[in-house]
Amino acid sequence: MIDWTGLTSILAAFLIVAASPGPATLAVSTVSAASGRKSGMIFGAGLAFGLAFWGVIAATGLGAILQASTHLLIALKVGGGIYLLWLAYGSARSAMRAAPEKPGLDSQFRSSEKRLFVKGLALNLSNPKAVVAWMAALSVGLGSDDGLMAMVIATLGCALTGLLIYAAYAAAFSLSVIMNGYVKFRRWIDGLVSALFAIAGIALIRSALTRS
Repeated sequence: MIDWTGLTSILAAFLIVAASPGPATLAVSTVSAASGRKSGMIFGAGLAFGLAFWGVIAATGLGAILQASTHLLIALKVGGGIYLLWLAYGSARSAMRAAPEKPGLDSQFRSSEKRLFVKGLALNLSNPKAVVAWMAALSVGLGSDDGLMAMVIATLGCALTGLLIYAAYAAAFSLSVIMNGYVKFRRWIDGLVSALFAIAGIALIRSALTRS
């Protein structure tokens, strides 16, 4: 029998974790403000698929193995940190370019739909901390007596929640007032985004090296 109360607790916990500010929400917000709702939605879909991947890892018990595997976890953290630093470099370059003439024309985000999806996917795949969030959320409402169906429903529910969160960010930050504000203050915004990505990347690499 499925414990719907427990599943509701899982979704609530995951909602709080996934919606909180972080590299993924920062990235989808920036893409949406710079290039519009469609680009933000596609990028968000990639993020959601990456998030779902870590959900499957956590649900199958591989997350515990990953946490116990020091060398693999270090490699993932270093790789994720390097990717965040690469995003920081891209935002820094954007900050130094001339401003676009009107909203939606920032060259940094004028990528094909496939590339936008892959960029979002890569961002969440390179974040091993996502599996920790998944494991924490699943542990809130799942007990030892819950069966496979409860695990599947919880995982799919959390994955859908993640997709809806990224879609909400894309919709909010692609509003005309936000996009016009981005064009006006683009260099300051991209500079701040670059600094935040750099801080997150350095912190991830530092945590990997500290653990080693």
